[in-house]
Amino acid sequence: MARVARLAGALLVETRSDFFLVGNLKEPCDWATAGFEPPPDGDALSRPFVRLCPVRPVRLAPPLLALEAEGEALARLLAERMLVRRTGSVSERLWRLVIGEDEKGDRAPGDLVEARWLGEVPAPVWEIVRDAVLRCS
Repeated sequence: MARVARLAGALLVETRSDFFLVGNLKEPCDWATAGFEPPPDGDALSRPFVRLCPVRPVRLAPPLLALEAEGEALARLLAERMLVRRTGSVSERLWRLVIGEDEKGDRAPGDLVEARWLGEVPAPVWEIVRDAVLRCS
């Protein structure tokens, strides 16, 4: 089972013994403190995810998503489902939807959010949800 957290505004994916960064960073990241070698500079518009090289054991900060998919396939799925296509950044609105947070910032207690459904929802259905969530109001 893979786990997904946030790191400097991007998604940090732990799958088996591999780590991926999905999306552009939204703030500076101290890679050594996070437990990784700095990844090559890039832009998530051209390369939506990169593999990270851990330099020590890594602790993921909650809330964490639990998903069944693994490896690059999961990183690709998360990029398709969670990134704003024009910026390559993680959508905060979609993230809050997936972790079950309401408009007030409240969510169910617990550090682990079962999100297997995110990988199982058919792409056309997710596009409808995505469009509704990202629509400017």
